[in-house]
Amino acid sequence: MLDLKLMQKNPEIVRESLKKRSSKIDVQEFTDLDVKRKTLIAEVEALKAEKNAVGPEIAKRKKAGEDASDLLKKMGEVSARTKELDAKLSTVEAAQKEWMMSVPNIPHESVPLGASEEDNSVLRYWGDKPELDFEPKEHWEIGTALGGLDFECAAKLAGSRFAISYGWCARLERALAQLMLDTQTTMHGYTEVVPPFMVNRKTMTGTGQLPKFEEDLFKVEGTDYFLIPTAEVPLTNIYAGEIIDEAMLPIKFCAHTPCFRSEAGSYGKDTKGLIRQHQFHKVEMVNFSHPDKSYEALEEMTAAAEKILQLLNIPYRVIALCTGDMGFGAAKTYDIEVWLPGQNLYREISSCSNCGDFQARRANIKFQPTDSKKKQYVHTLNGSGLAVGRCLVAVMENYQQADGSIVIPDALKPYMGGLEVVKA
Repeated sequence: MLDLKLMQKNPEIVRESLKKRSSKIDVQEFTDLDVKRKTLIAEVEALKAEKNAVGPEIAKRKKAGEDASDLLKKMGEVSARTKELDAKLSTVEAAQKEWMMSVPNIPHESVPLGASEEDNSVLRYWGDKPELDFEPKEHWEIGTALGGLDFECAAKLAGSRFAISYGWCARLERALAQLMLDTQTTMHGYTEVVPPFMVNRKTMTGTGQLPKFEEDLFKVEGTDYFLIPTAEVPLTNIYAGEIIDEAMLPIKFCAHTPCFRSEAGSYGKDTKGLIRQHQFHKVEMVNFSHPDKSYEALEEMTAAAEKILQLLNIPYRVIALCTGDMGFGAAKTYDIEVWLPGQNLYREISSCSNCGDFQARRANIKFQPTDSKKKQYVHTLNGSGLAVGRCLVAVMENYQQADGSIVIPDALKPYMGGLEVVKA
């Protein structure tokens, strides 16, 4: 959520931000509500001043034994009017808050301008694409042929956009998650967490999934619980409503969790395979940073995500998202896209974002500076380190052989019980 004072004093900054994001949200709606709010406050304060002025006169008359009924009647009318205006003021302030909750974050000045993914900037490439002397297959063909993936049975059990992994494939997915957790905790200083996989509405609101994106979520019927779309939600809200000592910053958490997404609006996209599932696994990184160091932390988080692909020796590229393609809560985002020979293109495998104080304002997460009594909002960052299912896709496609087998990357062999090649 944006700073209310910024919205009231400098609405042009927000208007320009929305323009950069190609958003249709109208700042005038907030401005009109703010005029109403100020008018109502002025009326309420005038009535309270009148009540304060008449109070002594009523007391004076009563003390002198004089009739004060006319003033008491007037004060009754004032009280009734004040109550009526207070109710209207509450309604206007609630509408303002609802409007503020719908406004996306302001892009950082370094974010490239653009309207869609076509305007994103490629920052760097890493690794060499595998030179295959045969027509590469897509992961779903490879996995099913080797008996590791089953989409038909998953559809019988749950419906479309689900998969079952067997044997080597299940172990390979577990190995990837273990490599990611070991790397992020031992090499990059993240503390591993096992959070709840269901959270309440307040928690979802804190990180920005609600109220705007409710259709993308799975809600447990008859409860106020939602299945998490990413571990970013519970990890970021660990400090919701709390004040952190500055000396504790940065605080870095990571978690391997299932993620649940309805994929609303994605009808017809990636209907085959593991790319776009209702349920998938991901190792998520979250950083609570000092505001002065958050953009440095974003570079470090992105490098930590890249490290996994480097260990696996899989080619990728890093993209700076433009203003029109960034997520709702992000001030700046880097996407990591991995090379998939079967699709002959790069596909997103990680997204690392600095949300500034946007989420911290929603969840009320502050820190206490050592040299000041005034508390400040922390900056929150999140990133995939990595999406496990998509990493499984990348391994299968980049390490496929002409005979349909898959070579196990060296970094995963210690987790695979000595298995070096998956054969038919």
